[in-house]
Parts: sequence; C-alpha cells; structure tokens
Amino acid sequence: MTRGHLRDYFAGVGVKRLRAVDAEPKSSNQHEIGTTSQMRRQFLHTDGKERFKTIFVWLGDDQNFVIDEGCSTHYDTRSNQPHRTPEWRLYYQANRVTELMRQGDTLFLAMTPGRTLYFIVTPDGSTSQRQVSWLFGFSASDSQPTGTLFVSREVKTDEPGLNFAARMILEQLGIEFKDPIARSIDTIIDPLGETFPKTAELSKLARESLGEVRAEEDPDTALVEWLDREEAVFRRFERRIVSKRLQIDQGFLLGDGEADVDGFISFSLSIQNRRKSRMGYALENHLEAVFLAHHVSYVRGFSTENKHRPDFLFPSGEAYRAAPESGAPHLTMLGAKSSCKERWRQVLAEASKIQTKHLLTLEGGISEPQTQQMRESDLQLVVPRPIQDTYTADQRRWLWTLSDFIREVKRRARL
Repeated sequence: MTRGHLRDYFAGVGVKRLRAVDAEPKSSNQHEIGTTSQMRRQFLHTDGKERFKTIFVWLGDDQNFVIDEGCSTHYDTRSNQPHRTPEWRLYYQANRVTELMRQGDTLFLAMTPGRTLYFIVTPDGSTSQRQVSWLFGFSASDSQPTGTLFVSREVKTDEPGLNFAARMILEQLGIEFKDPIARSIDTIIDPLGETFPKTAELSKLARESLGEVRAEEDPDTALVEWLDREEAVFRRFERRIVSKRLQIDQGFLLGDGEADVDGFISFSLSIQNRRKSRMGYALENHLEAVFLAHHVSYVRGFSTENKHRPDFLFPSGEAYRAAPESGAPHLTMLGAKSSCKERWRQVLAEASKIQTKHLLTLEGGISEPQTQQMRESDLQLVVPRPIQDTYTADQRRWLWTLSDFIREVKRRARL
C-alpha cells in the first residue's frame, strides 16, 4: 500500500563518496564540499549566497543514530572575481555528525520543498547506505561513485508513492510521516476512548478494518498491509491523546506558572518508548494471525535452553522438548524483528536443537556483507515480498518470503 510521495518531503538530492578533503579537518582547513552545475540547476540554485537551515544525520548500523541541527551556506568562492569561472561550494558547520564522518563514507544532500537541507552521512557498505540509496532512487553504482563529484537528481511529483519500507526509512531519518489518509482513520479509533488499548487489541482492530485483506490468499501482502494499517491507527490515536494532554492546563505548567520540564520530559519519553516497543509486538501479533489462517501448528514464546524464548516454535513446545539434543527434522523456529541491524545474532543462540534458524524482518536493504554473514551462520532471512524490492537481485534469490516459510513449515510437519 502506497501513501504520500517522496516529493512531499524532498525536492532534490545528490550523493557522493566523501574524500579526505571533504570530511576530515586534518586534511582541509575548510568544512566545504564542491557542488555540481546539475545540483545547482535541480535544487540548490545559484541566485547568490544562500544560507540553509541544515539537519545533520549520521546513520550507522547497530542502532547508531546521531542527529544535529545547524546551518550551511552555499556560495560562489569567486563571486569577487567576475573574470573567472564561478566555483560553488557548500560550507557546513562542524557538529557531532561531521565529527563522525570519514573518507569513504557516503553523503546524501537532500533539499526539502521548504529549503531545509538534509546532510545525511552513512558508512561505506552499510545497511543504512543501501536503505537511503533505495529511498532516493539511486542505484548501487550511484551511491558508490568512483569519481569525486555528486550524482544528483530532482524528485518528481509523478514518482511512485511511498510504501511501507520507504516510510520506515523516513522515520530513521527523524522525519515524521504525514499520512494523507489520517482523517479517514478517525472512524476506526473513535470507539477506543482516550486510553491506549493493549497492542493485541490494536492489532486485531487494524485487521478487522481491512476485511478484504486475506492472509489465506497472500500472507506476505496481508502481513505488510495489517502492519501498515496498525501504524496509521496508532499514530492517529497517539496524536489525539498527545493533543489533549498539551491542551490540559496550558500544557506543561506548574501551579505557579513555571514550566514543568520534568513532566514534559517524562511524557516525551513515554511516547518514544511506546513507539519503540509497539512495533515488535505488533509484528508478532500479525504473524500469529497469519499462522492461524494457514492452520500452522506453533507455540509463541516457548522457553527452551538457558531460558531463551524464540518468538515462534513449530510445531509445538512438547515436540521440541521430546526431540533429542541433535534435533529433529520436523522442528522449526522463527525469530521476528522489525529491524535487524546487528541484533540478528541474538537468534543464533535460541532453540539449540534446531540448526538452521529463521528470522523474519521488516527491514529493507540489509547490506550484502551482512546477509552473507547470516548465510554463513546458518540463518535464513525471511522478508515479506513487498519489502524485497529494497534488496539486490542476488540477495532476492536467497531470501525467503513468508509464503516460502509457511510452505516449509507445513512440509516439515508431514515428516
């Protein structure tokens, strides 16, 4: 399901591999990067010296995320020398993000329609590099250029809409998705009152609101659409609750009119923690609904060795307990993680009677070195079909869909 467009957030973007002179203060006296005539024509423009509000983002792997705000200036270094060819550069302020970037990292310069510049840095060869490249429509060769100049493009209004994977990447960049169907969700959340329901209840409500989606026919699409709808319902309901809290007693003020800083921080943290924990539970809830629709025998959260609890164990806890230490061919386990990063290794220690582990993730564009490590660790990655487009052709030949996984579990159950 697609909603919104990339053009709603970005007007143009350029990508380049950073040289030492671009990234490291020891190699350069200036924090400057040269721009191209194509970038200037597409989105930077050359109407004279221009100062941009700039969002600096570092996206490493293993949940390594840094964001900072500052300014950058686009100017012609030869503006006082009219007889010479103009030389345009972007001067950026030093900050926590620029201190992390190094030669060989990938820089994305992305301009919003409101003229705010995003300065996004990803490590070379990382999952984050692959994800951001895919979001902005760059090929692997574009995001790993061999030259010294930017490769750039203008974001068009008629480009395909943003799907579930794209919206997840926007969130990693710290961008709040503006859902064009948000108001239509009100009829779904009205019966909820003013208290957040349990995640299982919200998951069920999301599925019931999409009665035409049937996991029996297409489990991959059903899983993604259910999650997508639950995310929309959750965010709309969250906005309603937060808006009301901000209106009570003029927001966060103490009796003497002093700002209730501690109360605001506590409230903000509760929102962030709820967002982080909810997606994982929602994924498990909807996977359970898929397995029930396909009459797959399973147990959820069964305790195996050393108190490990695989998310799903097939066909049952009793079958696992009765199997010899060397395992049995009818046993299967599945971990479920909305995002992997380096956390995929946690699955390897679960259910030691099962040699080949299976892990389902919603994360798009995991790097090829990381998926190769998974293969070498005897872990099979399962990615819903609508998200597999974010992976390379070679990776897709190895990936399993959720449909593939269900067929294999049913095959093993007959052994």
